[in-house]
Amino acid sequence: MSGLHSIPQMRMRARRRLPLFAFDFLDGGAGTETGLAENEAAFRRMKLTPRVLAGVETVDFGRTLFGRRYGLPFGAAPIGFSGMFWPGAELGLARACAKANIPYILSTAACASVEDTMAAAPETGWFQLYVGSNLEIADDLIARTEAAGAEVLVVTVDIPVPGKRLRDMVNRFTPDMKPSIPFAWQVATHPEWALATLMHGAPRFANMEKYAPPGASTQSVARSLAFQGKSLRLDWAMMERFRAKWPRKFVIKGLMHPEDAAQAVKVGADGIIVSNHGGRQLDSSPAPVEMLAPIRAAVGDRLALIVDGGIRSGEDAVKAIAAGADFVLLGRAFQFAIAALGPDKGPEAVMAMFRDDMGRTLPLIGCASLDEVGPGNFTH
Repeated sequence: MSGLHSIPQMRMRARRRLPLFAFDFLDGGAGTETGLAENEAAFRRMKLTPRVLAGVETVDFGRTLFGRRYGLPFGAAPIGFSGMFWPGAELGLARACAKANIPYILSTAACASVEDTMAAAPETGWFQLYVGSNLEIADDLIARTEAAGAEVLVVTVDIPVPGKRLRDMVNRFTPDMKPSIPFAWQVATHPEWALATLMHGAPRFANMEKYAPPGASTQSVARSLAFQGKSLRLDWAMMERFRAKWPRKFVIKGLMHPEDAAQAVKVGADGIIVSNHGGRQLDSSPAPVEMLAPIRAAVGDRLALIVDGGIRSGEDAVKAIAAGADFVLLGRAFQFAIAALGPDKGPEAVMAMFRDDMGRTLPLIGCASLDEVGPGNFTH
């Protein structure tokens, strides 16, 4: 037993095990981090109504999304550069998700390639695309994703400019940062992380290396990736373009407004991820879970609603579904666990914890399955 029984406990262990620059990159948000805090606070404000004498003996944690029955109502959100939080994080999490029959979404900015990840999670792997200034690269990433067998393409659209992340600025952290005395001290004082990183190899942008000059360093690839995101105008015509290129399920990530959700229906999206990028972009953003009701009212059942941001327990996942989500994504929760327990034990610990939470929550609100959960379970 790990002795860890909640995501906040895993976060605290991750904080001890990671160098400050790595922990702050994972844990931090934009500006004063009001939006980051609001993501979790919104769930604390939500109340579920207890129901009794419902005769619930067993509970079903499954959830259907895009015609597939998944074993749990949540998947792993895309996290860029997560191999820095612990070596092997992406492939370890992908394998755990495949074993549990839940989605794993690989980021363009991951340390594992789309080819290796889809081989590790051949039926449950999705790919998240960051669109840069060179559309030929985006087109090639889409072609690689299709060839690798991913069933779902996710296009992130909420980063027209980078968020102002003060912790990273204080730490002088960027993925292309050069070694310095403070950096070396942080690494030296976290020997377990340093040794694991040394044995595994330094984090790298595996998906982008193909587009860099031969022999380019990780720092050079990182600078190229950063430049890619600076000079492209993303608009709805671009989404139509990608929708036309992608033959399978197409999801747009980072929508928070009902009118944007309605426009996503018009361009042919199969689903949207209601998300404020984990509180890392607009500091004054509302919590995504609080936008589900107006977005559902705008789009009805014409596309799937997936939500992320601030979900730290199985009870939170039930609340999100009651609020109108078809499915839930966990970002930091999985990464804290991997940093705390490693990529082999961390993901399974989160899944076990969430199963236990949901196994207690559902009978207490009189539901035998997540398919029975809805707005009627709220106390207003």
